[in-house]
Amino acid sequence: MKLFRLQGGIHPDTCKILSAEQPIRSLPLPNWLHIPLQQHIGASAKPVVKVGDRVYKGQVIAVSQGAVSASIHASTSGEIAAIGNYPAPHPSGLPIFTITLKPDGADRWLEQEVPDEPLTLSPEAIAMRVNAAGIVGLGGAAFPSAVKLNVSRRSQVQTLIINGSECEPYLTGDDRLMRERTSAVIQGIRLLRHAVGAQDVLVGIEDNKSQAITAMQFAAMGTEVQVIPIPTLYPMGSEKQLVKVLTGKEVPANGRLADISVLVHNVGTAYAVRQAIYLGRPLVTRVVTVSGGAVAKPSNLEVPIGTLVEELFRFCGGFRETPVRLLMGGPMMGIQLPNTQIPVVKGTSGVLAFTAQEITGNRISPCIRCASCLRACPIGLQPLEMVARIRAHDLNGAIRLGLKDCIACGSCSYVCPAHIPLVHYFNYAKGELAARERIKLKQEATRKLAEERMERLARLAREREAAAAARQAAKAAKEKQANVLAEAI
Repeated sequence: MKLFRLQGGIHPDTCKILSAEQPIRSLPLPNWLHIPLQQHIGASAKPVVKVGDRVYKGQVIAVSQGAVSASIHASTSGEIAAIGNYPAPHPSGLPIFTITLKPDGADRWLEQEVPDEPLTLSPEAIAMRVNAAGIVGLGGAAFPSAVKLNVSRRSQVQTLIINGSECEPYLTGDDRLMRERTSAVIQGIRLLRHAVGAQDVLVGIEDNKSQAITAMQFAAMGTEVQVIPIPTLYPMGSEKQLVKVLTGKEVPANGRLADISVLVHNVGTAYAVRQAIYLGRPLVTRVVTVSGGAVAKPSNLEVPIGTLVEELFRFCGGFRETPVRLLMGGPMMGIQLPNTQIPVVKGTSGVLAFTAQEITGNRISPCIRCASCLRACPIGLQPLEMVARIRAHDLNGAIRLGLKDCIACGSCSYVCPAHIPLVHYFNYAKGELAARERIKLKQEATRKLAEERMERLARLAREREAAAAARQAAKAAKEKQANVLAEAI
């Protein structure tokens, strides 16, 4: 199949050798599970259990709210020990509403009915089951998968692309999933295709994963699924870049994939969909890569949602040396963790512990105008010019240069010889824009409330005037009647 050229991109040291040959192992149940209710893009889930309740594995403990949200399920059987705030998987470590579960050790599943022939289900029924299973995008975005299925079906998407690139350094969970659970992944892909009615199904896998490519191609024989090796180039795992390489199509600025009749899902998401439809099992575990130079035994683990990061490192033999940085996700787009007392969530693809040698501590120096950032940007933006606008507090100017199209992949920062943290500026600016939008919405809501109040007061005044006029008219009529009676006498 013809591949199309990707603009920009970089070739960082992948460091995948640390864990690539480590098979997926199941992490033993911890003593406690801290399950956040905000593990996805959209509205936080609403608890439907109370402290002291006994629950089964896979039982709903919080339901989705709003059009974009996802339900949360118990990661094992046990007792609800607490419902309240707990540190979130975020650099700030600020608390987030969380359900704490005390496992009973039985790991007993809630019984669910499953269809005899999953591919005979209607597309709507598949989307409903995916929604009920609380499945979100496992490539990192954590967007509720059922919403994407429904939008894509209504948009009559023609091409389904499955992202098996796993381009972030250190991460190898998707690679192992495609190697070890190949048939299940293909079954999930076919379910996704059926759910949206796509004509073409393309699975893109970076060509440095030869064993995964071979296994997937063999399992896909005789099906409508095409497994295609693609160049190893970061950020190949970004949706827009993957679509461009495989189809030559570009997503318009401020547009969506559905605008070009394409849907992208991650291989982990496909596997989760298969588990939900074929086995009736919601998303309560995920494969996590535990790696980094500070980790004694880098591994790929299947982890119950809500397990503390500390438990993963302990199972992997602890640390060779004290790490200088902890990350959740990959080193390019992951988030820095304040400590190991943070729970694994649905979007956790990896937890990394870096040594001082793995962290570039070079001092920032003035820009030398080399244009390396421009060449590396996969979107074709002008990173340095955008940063200049941001430094001058000209966010509108940065927007005109394409700030909203930036995918925050970090390629520009990686290649900058002056070590300017370009992507940090972009994230800061996007945060400022989001804050401005929230203030604008709040002001608009306040203005609307004020207008409604003024209208209400005006209406009450008109009603009082009308009532007073009616009383005056009644009084006048009564006096007139009295006068008439007096004259008659």
